[in-house]
Amino acid sequence: MASICNSSLSSVPKLEGLLNPNRAIPSFNRIPKPNQWHRSISSIPAPKCHATEQRSISREEPMSIDDLRRFVNLNLGKWNGSFHQFDARGNLLHKISTKLAASSYGENELLSLIQTLYIKQPQSSTSTSEHDEEPEWAEYKIKETNMFTVDKYQQLGFFPDERAFSLRYQTAGMLQTVLRQGVLGEDDTGEESPKNLKLPSHQPSIVCENCLYSQQADTRARAFHIMDPKGAIEMLLVCLEGRGNGLSTPPLLENSEGSTDRITPFLGNWKGHSVTKRSGVYGATTTEADLVSFLQIDERGQLVQVCWR
Repeated sequence: MASICNSSLSSVPKLEGLLNPNRAIPSFNRIPKPNQWHRSISSIPAPKCHATEQRSISREEPMSIDDLRRFVNLNLGKWNGSFHQFDARGNLLHKISTKLAASSYGENELLSLIQTLYIKQPQSSTSTSEHDEEPEWAEYKIKETNMFTVDKYQQLGFFPDERAFSLRYQTAGMLQTVLRQGVLGEDDTGEESPKNLKLPSHQPSIVCENCLYSQQADTRARAFHIMDPKGAIEMLLVCLEGRGNGLSTPPLLENSEGSTDRITPFLGNWKGHSVTKRSGVYGATTTEADLVSFLQIDERGQLVQVCWR
């Protein structure tokens, strides 16, 4: 089962602010859809901002060849990244270094994006060397993106003007590989539940990625959220990446308490629309629902989200 939820959002925050190492990064698990609208509830304050128009390519609109080409060009190159795993309460569990190589082949309707992810492995506990060895990098081939996969499997939502996209995964296989290779490395014995490592469920209800690019620099923030089979948030993963051929240091993610000014404009009441697709042996069904979501900062300084259907 997969679900995509689009909420009305007034503006997309600049990535430059998100990559400031001295300020906290809020968690976003929605990509905006501009043709949605606000509705106030008497007991809930409305957000202090106004909706802006922007063009989006959603799951309901098949992607054109031109938009696929723009999406591919946006992702091409070599990316150095830092991958962070958080639990459902926002506590940092692990940090992993990654590299991503993206290229393309084919033209027009046969255009495809191919990506290879490299995950830095920790030094093995069985290593006998007293000196720092060259790090080992595990390789993972990401599923190709083309005219067939963007609509049928990935349900890609592309926002070319805002340089942003959202997509869903059928499994958490890629994320599980990143965690196993980046935390356990060669010491991974294949245990289903390794000690000191939280892995995604084998049958998650939702695995989604939202990505926001900088408008000025070759940097981007990719956020993944995973829901367990019962629909509860299981974990959040954030990857900050910078594009370049050199051994540049990837953007840093640091926490600092009391910094909420970047998320303040997004607090309040939002109305959106969700589309849930259930697939099974005898076919697939689609369910749609209107949603109301309320965002606020609690007394502990943590972001709280409450949703109604």
